[in-house]
Amino acid sequence: MSQIKRSLSLAGHRTSLALEAEFWAVLDAACEEQARSLASLIAQIDEARITSGDEGGLASACRVWVLRHVQSRA
Repeated sequence: MSQIKRSLSLAGHRTSLALEAEFWAVLDAACEEQARSLASLIAQIDEARITSGDEGGLASACRVWVLRHVQSRA
């Protein structure tokens, strides 16, 4: 699977995040459902990652968030 790279601002800094299209689709749908921006959702995921002391990267944290989000709807 190829990854799609998107750029966004987190905490005032530009960054890019590469995820597979299927993960982006779930993140985009969640943003639409919650009437919020992608940057705000990714910032929330990043803050939770930092707060929890997770040493994994942001892309991994986003994938885990998507998995939990989908599981919570099942």
